[in-house]
Formats: sequence, C-alpha cells, structure tokens
Amino acid sequence: MKDIDTLIDRWKDEIVEETCNLIRIRSVEEDAKDGRPFGDGPYEALCYSLHLSEKFGFKTKNHENYAGHAEWGQGKDMVGILVHLDVVPEGTGWTYPPYDGRIVDGKIYGRGASDDKGPAVAALYALRAVKEAGIPLKKRVRIIFGTNEESGWGCMKHYFDEKKEEVPVMGFSPDASFPIINREKGILIFNIDKNFESLPEKIRINYIRGGQRPNMVPDYCEAAIEIEDSLRDEIKQKFDSFKKGKDASLEMEESSDGFIIKSYGVSAHGSTPEKGKNAIVPLAEFFAELISDYNDDNNDAAGFIKFIAKHIGYETHGESLGIHFKDEPSGDLILNLGMVEMDENKGRLVINIRYPVTFKGEEVIKCLESHLAGMDKNLRLSDISDKPPLYVPADSPLVKKLQKVYEEITGEKAELIAIGGGTYARAIPNAVAFGAQFPGKPDVAHEKDEYIEIDDLIKCTKIFAHAIAALAGE
Repeated sequence: MKDIDTLIDRWKDEIVEETCNLIRIRSVEEDAKDGRPFGDGPYEALCYSLHLSEKFGFKTKNHENYAGHAEWGQGKDMVGILVHLDVVPEGTGWTYPPYDGRIVDGKIYGRGASDDKGPAVAALYALRAVKEAGIPLKKRVRIIFGTNEESGWGCMKHYFDEKKEEVPVMGFSPDASFPIINREKGILIFNIDKNFESLPEKIRINYIRGGQRPNMVPDYCEAAIEIEDSLRDEIKQKFDSFKKGKDASLEMEESSDGFIIKSYGVSAHGSTPEKGKNAIVPLAEFFAELISDYNDDNNDAAGFIKFIAKHIGYETHGESLGIHFKDEPSGDLILNLGMVEMDENKGRLVINIRYPVTFKGEEVIKCLESHLAGMDKNLRLSDISDKPPLYVPADSPLVKKLQKVYEEITGEKAELIAIGGGTYARAIPNAVAFGAQFPGKPDVAHEKDEYIEIDDLIKCTKIFAHAIAALAGE
C-alpha cells in the first residue's frame, strides 16, 4: 500500500489549484431558474465538484441540482462527510478580489476559502488518497455536497427527506474547527415585524435597509429621511455631534427632500457577532435620539426604531429581550441582528439566535414573545425556523476514533468543544464537526479577506484521510 501522507504531499499543487478554481465560482444563492433551485453559482459549484469526483473514480449522483454525492468503497454501512459549496455574499472592503482565488504569503484568499470550499476539496483529496493508497474499507464513504447551507438547508431537506437518500451511520462535517465539536447550539431564525399606523411628523424615515443574511453581522446599512428645509442645518449639527460620541463609521448626504445616511460596519459570522460591528445599530441610535429631540416619538415608526436601539443594540446575548439563556455544556445564548427592512408602512428585523444545547427552541420563542408583549403589543414574530442542537456524547466511538486520529497526527490533545455555529453534522444522527480551522488560528468565515493557509489545507487533508481510514476501515 502507498503512504497516504506521501500522496497528499505529491498533490499539494493540485489541491491548491482546485481550491482556487472552486473559489472562482460565485456560489451565492440567487433566485431559482431553469432547474437550478439556488441559482447559477451553487449549480456551477456542484457540477464542478461532481466532475472532479468522477475524475477520481468515485461514483457520483446529482439530485436535481439541490445536492449531490461522491462515493467510494464497499460495505453495508456508510460513513458520511458533509460539505457545502455555497457561500455568503462577499460584502465590501476586500484587499483582494473575493472570487480571484488569490495566493499571497502562503494563503489562499477568497469567499469560501475556509467556509467551506477549501475543506470540501480537502475531503475529496483525502478520499482519493485512501482509494489510491489501497486501504481496505469495511464501510462505504460518501462525500455529500450541499448547495444551500448558508441560507436555509433546502438542499439537505431535498436530499434526505424528499429523495430518501441513505443516512450514514456516522460522519463528520469539516465546516468548523479542530479538534472536535460535539456540541452545536440550536439555531433559531425569525422575523420581528411591526405595521405602522402612525408616523413621525417632523422626521419622516422613508426607508432603512441593511444586512444580507441572518447569519452575518451587517457591514452596511442605509436610510433616507425626509425633513422640513428649516431643519437641515440643525440636523447636520446633531449628526456631527452624534458621530463624535460613537465608535461608528457614518456618512450623511443631502437629497432633494432630506438626507441619505450610510452606516459602515464590520462583517462577521452570526455565531460570533462580537467579532464584528453591526451597521444597523448606529442608525437606529441616531434616529432614536433625533426623534426624541423633536418630541416626535409618540408613534409606531418611532417606537420600532427605539425598540432596535434600546432592546437589541449591540447586545449579543439577548439580555434586554429577556432571553439570556445559558448552560454548562455550551455557554450563553448568542443573538445576531442580521437584517432590517423598514419603510413608511412597516418594519422588519431578521434575527439569528444560537441557543444552548440543553434548551429547546420553543422555550426561547415563548419567553421572547412574553417579553415583546410587555414592550410593544404590536410587535410580532413570523417565519420562525428552528434547527435543534447537536450533542454527541464524549464517550461515543465516533468521538473516540476522531480524537485518536487528531492526537496521533498533531501531537496535541483533542479537546471537545461547543460552538454557536451550525454545521451539516446535525443533518444526520451520530455526526460531529471536525475541522478545518486549527486551534489558535483566526476565524475568518463570513468576513472580508477570508482565507485558508495552504499548509493548514494540506494538513487537514491528511487528517481527513486518516479519519476516513479509521471510521470506514474498522
């Protein structure tokens, strides 16, 4: 038999090239068309990955362009490796073009480099190494490609629920961090809506729009206000004064009937909102102050603005909403204000919550509804989706085998950790998140200048290959 690590080292340039090729496909979800349920980009990324899998000699299957898989080996049971090929929107402020796959100082830069295209390529080459090394397997290994992980998981629903595809007996998703994540918080996504029956008279907010996805900290928000001409100079002064007291990047432009105000933040993953700067909040705070200054706040629209500023703001645990749940296995509830859409008739916030593993989503929602009713009886929740937590016991054979592999290759202790992020590991029973970010390295998923270090990409390819041999060879 050939040595797995030697094969992977030989393929280093290939692995880098294929990662760059996949990054160059802008696989952001768009409107469905022509049998492409999530638009052109995810479809192209899926086709590219399946074609590469066929070149390696794997059996492949495309499920109506929702998802697909590549399989190798024999046996009744199957090990699953679940990856996703879609990415969140690129946002702004990149040093290098987000879809160039640019290599600089030993790093591959681009949207999806770490989340999750680099790891997906690593998984493919890991399985190829096991195949070409001639390692005997007692279980089949299937790499499952999703194309809608970042915005709904419709791909997994189609693959497992509608097409009734075989469910692996165990598996992992290389879509988070090493060593091993056996606890993933539950994920709630929902809207907070309010219809406006009364509006401010002096400060009319025509619109506020910000954010691109619930699971991203918004890095841009824009608003337009209509005012009386006599107030222009005064409002400019108030805006300048507000900026001086805030750690925020704000711009004001004059329009024919008022001002357009732009807020710039820093994007981050919705599971770690404390790493970003939410661009929505400064606008809400400014308008809340402005409306109060003019005694113009006894109306529905003003109440909505003040709700954002006072009861959400920069909080990341839902304290002012009364939902700061926490537990010992997984820590605090995490809240991200992901999007806002407001006009003269209504307002909508899109919220992303990661709740602790020993709680249920319905508990969080019930508590939130109770607190909202006490704040503003016209606020209501809509479009609630709930992904229950993942919790795999520390003594499970899956965890023990992955710990052994990780410790043998890295020489480091394989600690078990909990995260607020959600991976495909929760799409099947008996799965964990395993890689691809190494301890001590910055988490750049969903951020500008996302990258993966080439040495780390090769190292995790080797870890995945040994993990496949350990899980499927026994």
